[in-house]
Amino acid sequence: MGADICWLISQIVNLIQLVVLVWVVLGWLVMFNVINGHNQFVATVLNLTNALVRPLLSPIQRVIPPLGGLDLSPIVLLLGLEFLRRILCRVLISTMGF
Repeated sequence: MGADICWLISQIVNLIQLVVLVWVVLGWLVMFNVINGHNQFVATVLNLTNALVRPLLSPIQRVIPPLGGLDLSPIVLLLGLEFLRRILCRVLISTMGF
């Protein structure tokens, strides 16, 4: 049971990490004019990922402001999610007796 819950947590964290990475890469591509941000599909994906990622990043951005125009909050979020995944899986597996 603990391993199944750990697998589910891992999949959810993987999905969140993927959305964060897509958001970052799309932001770079739009910023450097590689893709057109006014394209309907690109704008939809950007709005969707922005709506999912911004609530996760805003508490981090309140603590760690951008340094010289470089926003480190996505890196902190990705590291924090990985840390959370590892801690939760260790706790679940150790309490279930595996």
